[in-house]
Amino acid sequence: MVAEGNCLARHENRVIFVKGVAPGDVVDVRITKQKKNFWEGTPVRFVSYSPLRVEPFCEHFGVCGGCKWQHISYETQLHYKQKQVKDNLERIGKLALPVIDPIVGSAKTTYYRNKLEYTFSNNAWLTTEQIKSGNAFDRDALGFHIPGRFDKILDIKHCYLQNDPSNGIRLAVNKYAKEHDLEFNDLYKIDGFLRNLIIRTANTGDIMVVLQVYHNDVENISSLLDFLHQAFPQITSLQYVVNNKGNETFHDLDVICFKGEPFIHEEMEGLRFRVGPKSFYQTNSEQAYELYRLTREMAELTGSELVYDLYTGAGTIANFVARHCRSVVGVEYVPSAIEDAQLNSRINNITNTRFFAGDLKDVLTPTFVQEHGSPDVIITDPPRAGMHPEVVARLLEIHPKRIVYVSCNPATQARDLELLAEKYNVTRVQPVDMFPQTHHVENIVALKAKKF
Repeated sequence: MVAEGNCLARHENRVIFVKGVAPGDVVDVRITKQKKNFWEGTPVRFVSYSPLRVEPFCEHFGVCGGCKWQHISYETQLHYKQKQVKDNLERIGKLALPVIDPIVGSAKTTYYRNKLEYTFSNNAWLTTEQIKSGNAFDRDALGFHIPGRFDKILDIKHCYLQNDPSNGIRLAVNKYAKEHDLEFNDLYKIDGFLRNLIIRTANTGDIMVVLQVYHNDVENISSLLDFLHQAFPQITSLQYVVNNKGNETFHDLDVICFKGEPFIHEEMEGLRFRVGPKSFYQTNSEQAYELYRLTREMAELTGSELVYDLYTGAGTIANFVARHCRSVVGVEYVPSAIEDAQLNSRINNITNTRFFAGDLKDVLTPTFVQEHGSPDVIITDPPRAGMHPEVVARLLEIHPKRIVYVSCNPATQARDLELLAEKYNVTRVQPVDMFPQTHHVENIVALKAKKF
């Protein structure tokens, strides 16, 4: 297993990346792409199967693309995620590493997500078996994008990623829409009526549903949402947004609360976090707690530290560590996320946090540090692209005693750590599995200044 969950094979000293196989499978491969240094291929015939294989549990496996590692055991998944972290830090970062802590697996390997987004389409993807059957099929679908295809949606019967009533809500909306001749999304024309359905479930029992439509058809919107309210009284936040833009993002649009509250709550170690339709929150709530607990542990807080929390998002980490340090300064690019962070401090009566919006490379200046204090500890949790080189340079200038780097992409994390190695030693590495059945892995690295 290598990058992006593919397997690596060699043929006549040429590297071939193969999709949809397991280490140890013996297969005939059709080459689909030829590059100078490697080829890509897909299996066309299995000669023999790997002992690492298990039976996939989802009927959509191999088509949907959402849980690409269902065909290997969870223990095998964890092994390769741990290896992925080690390989990236050593090969890309060229780092001297301590013994890497064993990966923290997820207690739940199915039904662990608290948020799913489904797309409506009037041009459903048909499987090879459906096409070969010669039968006519309903082409209206509510489900997930086929990997690499913006225009094709797979109609989902049952998804193993989110707890009930998630599947029930999706199926009920799909059935209601067809029975009432509501127009499904045309992904080519970017038009129709029904566009997108978001379901969020919280560990408090709260449930949010957000319906996205192209046009403000008040009668049809109200009828559909009234139906949902009656059929699923456990929904605590029922909302909709009218979006006729070229994409499904709605951070710049108004979201109308139809029934219930305009938010839900997640809980973590006695703290309550308010999650709105535009809020970011880690999608595996139980593992998010493990991730943040380990991050706090690796920060080695004694109660006296000033902590900078970079890429703070809705301030989840900042508020989580606030009771264990003197004060926290959080910085985030998205202004609405900073509003969420400030709100989460208020509803938890946390008074030692301050939050600022702006691009990190522009905000984190010597003047900012002079005004708000030089941090003892910096926690950074950037997006998949990692930190901008200017932000890494600022961290070296600020030179805190400790840095804790949380990453959802060990490759870009390794790149940044190589730069930080000028003044820091890696003292601990802790992988955490947030997304079972996928190749994705989260990783926490603790750094200590070489001289201080």
